[in-house]
Amino acid sequence: MNQLCNLSDEMILALYRTMQTIRHTEEELARCHQRVLIHGACHTYVGQEAIATGVCAHLYQHDPIFSTHRGHGHALAKGMPPRELIAELFGRETGCSRGRGGSMHLFSPVIGMMGTSGIVGPCLLQACGGGYSSKILKNGTVAAAFFGDGAVNNGAFHEGLNMASIWKLPVLFICENNQYATEVPFSYSSGNPSIGSRGAAYGIPGITIDGNDVLEIYRVAAEAVARARSGGGPTLIECKTYRTRAHAEGMSDFTYRTKEEVAAWKERCPIARLRTENGAMIDQLDTVDQEVVGLVKEARDFAERSEVPPARTATTYVYSAGVVDAQLPKSDSESREISFVAATLEALDQAMAADPKIFVMGEGIGVRGGNFTTTLGLYAKYGADRLCDTPICERGFVGLACGAAMTGTRPIIDFMFIDFINDSFGEIVNQIAKMQYMSSGRLKMPVVLRGCGGVGHSAATHHSGMYHSIYSHIPGLRVVLPSNPYDAKGLFAHALRSDDPVLFLEHRELMQSKGSVPMEHYEIPFGKARVARAGTDVTVVALSLMVQHALKAAEQLAGEHISVEIIDPRTVSPLDVDSILQSVAKTGRLLVVDEAFGPCGFASEIAAHVADAGFNDLDAPIKRLHGAFAPTPYAPTLERAVVPDVAQVVQAIRDLMGE
Repeated sequence: MNQLCNLSDEMILALYRTMQTIRHTEEELARCHQRVLIHGACHTYVGQEAIATGVCAHLYQHDPIFSTHRGHGHALAKGMPPRELIAELFGRETGCSRGRGGSMHLFSPVIGMMGTSGIVGPCLLQACGGGYSSKILKNGTVAAAFFGDGAVNNGAFHEGLNMASIWKLPVLFICENNQYATEVPFSYSSGNPSIGSRGAAYGIPGITIDGNDVLEIYRVAAEAVARARSGGGPTLIECKTYRTRAHAEGMSDFTYRTKEEVAAWKERCPIARLRTENGAMIDQLDTVDQEVVGLVKEARDFAERSEVPPARTATTYVYSAGVVDAQLPKSDSESREISFVAATLEALDQAMAADPKIFVMGEGIGVRGGNFTTTLGLYAKYGADRLCDTPICERGFVGLACGAAMTGTRPIIDFMFIDFINDSFGEIVNQIAKMQYMSSGRLKMPVVLRGCGGVGHSAATHHSGMYHSIYSHIPGLRVVLPSNPYDAKGLFAHALRSDDPVLFLEHRELMQSKGSVPMEHYEIPFGKARVARAGTDVTVVALSLMVQHALKAAEQLAGEHISVEIIDPRTVSPLDVDSILQSVAKTGRLLVVDEAFGPCGFASEIAAHVADAGFNDLDAPIKRLHGAFAPTPYAPTLERAVVPDVAQVVQAIRDLMGE
């Protein structure tokens, strides 16, 4: 029994074994990097082994951890076999991320290793998501985020700690303060030199400890984990430590720190310290050393023998492999006239009643029912945890949604206006959209991001965006734009059962439009366009509000004996190109109408597809009608000048017919 912390010999040996496994694996990886067996970066954890070891000793396999680019030690401490880690850095199919991740992207959901990130900060938000899943699922799990001192100067640190505090999430925030963020000294980059003291600013316990003392870390982590499991909320733990190798293998350290400083910290080695404090166990510790050396050698040999991933798999897992069958409405379904927003509210209510894993987050979506009444009445039915009002921190709660989806729940982010969600662009593009791919399909990402876009009501430039072309460029996302209440309910219902992340954009000028909508649950599958109006002379492809403009234009032109066929793609990603080509083959002419500005946009994409696959069917050049290439202005006269209207659609069709 170790008298310093009342730990059994077995636990001392377990802690020592984990630290030595990390150390020997990292040193082997450094040698392998020199042998060019590692193709990219290699960020080692040498010198910091005590932190992951002391914390993860208290976590169960199903407790999720989220990590940063220096994540090898966290993965090994959580239970990843060294062979899977080494094989990953070798880019082999047997690696923990099947060769998709390398040093900075390590995934093993089966042991609760939910991923490491090459971007600073997301792990804090994702851990909040893991904690929020614990609240929804009531499964008693505790989430942990490991991050460096550089992350505490990032907005994710503030947003993550604040959310964890106000919702008392079962989360451990473990700051590994190794004194340098890449090459920038913490002493320079932060006005407050104490990270642990910052916990008090968020109303949570904040502790600073010696990050090279595994026994102290073990003790403090035990208290924090127990507090989290019992409903006491989060803890911030600053562990002061040092990495004794370069930021990444092959880089030079000594432009920003000295050899003397590195040598002094090597003398504070956490492994040597534990050996010294347990001298009576030296023979047992030596035996562990021998066993670990053999384990790591076997792991390296295994990795070298392993096959590389086949090139044909390079694009697999971008989207979920599972197909969600759309439940179409019955032919005798009872329908009634309701608004666009009422249709989506009905779909959401039906989904939440059927699936207790669904929850909604957003500003004012609780008691108030949302800025556009998108959640009206649901708070009273499902409670505060499932209808959660948020602070104004879009990056924060979008990042939380990512972690929640990774850990078994189905978050819906009601972002009000898409201009606001742009603040979380990195969380959507670098995390949510890539998570299924990077985890080789082992993690699903059932996140729905829904809210308004579009020009109208003199909302000016920060409340009028659409941005569907930008987001449809991103692999891994589904982008949906309904144009009527019937489609809104069916598409939203399908989004709520999808395992892929969905951006669901609702035009502000359509929210109160009415149409016939079945009362029962039904779905419209993604990637299936609708023929909004049949015609023979010209094809118009339009989205969202522009569909309604095109319908009005077609009605006018019918009096001039011009027959207009209108195709509503409904979804931009996936895009139903076949339906567009079939229509163009019939009419010989194509006009694409899009409210958003034109360069590199939705209309250009359709024009390229038709020029490539439907050129011989064209009787005239493809034409595009889109919004002006400018931010949206405020004054009504200016606003009208930057967005297509019915008259412009009519004239564009006339001009095309004259070609």
